[in-house]
Amino acid sequence: MRVLITGGAGFLGYHLANYLSNKNMGIVLCDIATFVKEEYPKNTTFHNIDIKDKEGIEGIIQDVDIIAHAAAALPLWSKKDIFTTNVDGTRNVLDAALRNRVKRVVYISSTAVYGVPIKHPIIESDPLIGVGHYGKSKIGSEEVCREYIEKGLNVTILRPKTFLGPGRLGVFQILYDWVKSGKRIPILGNGHNRYQLLAVEDLTEAIYKFSMTESKESNGAFNIGAEIFGTVLEDIGALCDFANNGAKVLPLPAEPVKAVLRILETLKLSPLYKWIYETADKDSFVSIDKIKRAIDYQPKFSNGQTLISSYQWYLDHCKEIGAKSGITHRVAWKQGALELVKRFM
Repeated sequence: MRVLITGGAGFLGYHLANYLSNKNMGIVLCDIATFVKEEYPKNTTFHNIDIKDKEGIEGIIQDVDIIAHAAAALPLWSKKDIFTTNVDGTRNVLDAALRNRVKRVVYISSTAVYGVPIKHPIIESDPLIGVGHYGKSKIGSEEVCREYIEKGLNVTILRPKTFLGPGRLGVFQILYDWVKSGKRIPILGNGHNRYQLLAVEDLTEAIYKFSMTESKESNGAFNIGAEIFGTVLEDIGALCDFANNGAKVLPLPAEPVKAVLRILETLKLSPLYKWIYETADKDSFVSIDKIKRAIDYQPKFSNGQTLISSYQWYLDHCKEIGAKSGITHRVAWKQGALELVKRFM
């Protein structure tokens, strides 16, 4: 069985390719980014193709059985690139999948489609109110998925909480850098809000389980996140305790800090985008009852375990990361004005 992973050069693509290869699946990857080929299983097929390239996508889907569609323009991209990649690109992938009779597409959406809800836990039938261009584009992408389900294609829509693990950088690299430096770690509000995360290892297992079924009951949307998680104060506090170097949590009044972050984002002086800071002081957790019933899913890792294992990977590899920077989850983000703030923490 052969699986195409779009966004294969990304954080999830890297982990998923190695996981599925261990399940004896043939791996086909596509991405616009450069592949570090030695990080992937032997006999992996690589394609530098943009999912916006309809003909290019058609050509590589002809001999695959499963598609894990993880390619996406992230919130730091331009509005145009976000919508053309996330919505139009998804349509290209699903259209080719339908014509080539692919057995199942697993589409990686986001809990950003729920906006900043008041009611928790969030269930799959709750209203979709996207925050920013990224959240709205994910809602549009899901609408395309449902359109193709009606046409007879098997499509699973996964709505993962923020997922991390070995190799996850991006905004988490900023957190890890501050913890490693023994700084006070600012959190918005009193930290008593519960913020669910997800281990990439649990996400890859769920993708595999869905890819193995052609049941219509696996079509549609499924939340996925950790089952064991505490408050932000508890989980970040546990990470600081693990570091054991003087790093500690510093609660700050939420609204004044958000006002400053909005200005810094507008001036492009901070990598923290709206979804990050607007939800940081709010409860944010989903029900995973539906996915547990559908594929006998049971998360293995708690928030605390996931944060610590990801941080340990960072400690082991921070010298290799060096000065590289960008806007994906596999590279460090430039901290901008936050680098100056760090000096006083």
